[in-house]
Amino acid sequence: MLRFLLRRLTGAVVIMFLIGAFTFFLFYAIPQDFAALSCGKNCSPENLAVIRENLGLDKPIPTQFWDFMVGIVAGRDFAIGHCSAPCLGVSFDSGNFVWDSIMDRFPLTLSLTVGGLVIFLVLGLASGLLAAWKRGTAVDKVVSGASMVLSSFQIYFLGPIVLGLFVYSTGWMENPKYVPFTEDPVGWAVGLVIPWVVMATIFTAQYTRMSRSTMIEQLQEEHVRTARAKGMRRSYVFFRYAWRGSLAPIVTILGMDLSSLLAGAVVTEFTFDLAGVGRLAVESSVTKDLPLTMGVMLFGAFFILLLNIVVDLAYALIDPRVRLA
Repeated sequence: MLRFLLRRLTGAVVIMFLIGAFTFFLFYAIPQDFAALSCGKNCSPENLAVIRENLGLDKPIPTQFWDFMVGIVAGRDFAIGHCSAPCLGVSFDSGNFVWDSIMDRFPLTLSLTVGGLVIFLVLGLASGLLAAWKRGTAVDKVVSGASMVLSSFQIYFLGPIVLGLFVYSTGWMENPKYVPFTEDPVGWAVGLVIPWVVMATIFTAQYTRMSRSTMIEQLQEEHVRTARAKGMRRSYVFFRYAWRGSLAPIVTILGMDLSSLLAGAVVTEFTFDLAGVGRLAVESSVTKDLPLTMGVMLFGAFFILLLNIVVDLAYALIDPRVRLA
């Protein structure tokens, strides 16, 4: 297991390096004077030269790439000060360090992800298992039908409806907002409950259908039927053998969903006017802030690689055959 983990971590480092190299040379291949973007209109040649020197844009492209990659590991020195590792450069638009800008937005994105995850994972798995347990009954039909209807909704459609009903029409709730958990745990939960519920509604429907189908498939496996033939209780076989085997595909999809949510739930943040990492990525693209765009891309790639490793390790805990392999 340790050898497998080391191999995957080494591969992740190599992939991150390749992604960083690809994004760097792709962006810098654009015929655009990035110093002029940072300087703005009516920029004098003197100011332009100072900005180009401060941002390191006066150096050859290979040197800039080397400084960029070294900065991620060891940090860099800029005219505005020292950028500690992981240093992703300086924003052309705000002049702040890219990593600091991402970390300012990440608590909101993390809060959206964690709150929504708890709701949709618990409800989705529970309703899916219930439908599989009651397969063919009215309960199964109701749960399956509701999940099919809800899975067709989108956040940008359901979100305004919920806001209009509970915020603008009745005034029962306030507009979603972010309050740091350390300052006010209750305000943190109340401010994000609407995005959580809307996001969880759609994801719950997806995980309900997925857990039901995988559970029914597992119930047809030979080892499950053998256990039933030996006279074991249905509930014991259901949770001891079938449920555990059904978790593998769910864990795979969960890892993909989590990585995309942690990298920035763009639609959710724009729908509820929340300033998270996803919105930061869109704003940086609009303003052509390439260092910030590159930083968000690398930030998202990191979570994708990290959660892929976590998923592989989870397989070993779920399925003993993976540990033996």
